[in-house]
Amino acid sequence: MVWKYIILWFGLVILAILNGLMREKVFRRYLEELTAHQASTFSFMILIGIYVWIFSSIWPLESSGQALLIGGIWLAITIVFEFIFGHYVRKKPWQVLFADYNITKGRVWILVLIWTLLAPFTFYHL
Repeated sequence: MVWKYIILWFGLVILAILNGLMREKVFRRYLEELTAHQASTFSFMILIGIYVWIFSSIWPLESSGQALLIGGIWLAITIVFEFIFGHYVRKKPWQVLFADYNITKGRVWILVLIWTLLAPFTFYHL
């Protein structure tokens, strides 16, 4: 069961790409960069919730522990992917990548990571 959910993480990447396109083509057209980032963060959290809800209905999680394990694996893969892909493929400097974690400057990306960890647990209990 855990392997199915690990494979499902790749769907989160597709959702992230689609959400990024929406941020650039829609939100950025009408909003300042920071506000577009924040709107995109919350729209991605909604997409993650819908995605987890659908797949946890198809393949029900077996326990709270399993749900937290899956969320933890997704979180770890996401962070590694974000930094490796962001730095080595997209050629972003490390300080730019770390800037999205600065909540004191309105960068709320960390909420996506927290939700990625907790979404399987949340939907297991729903």
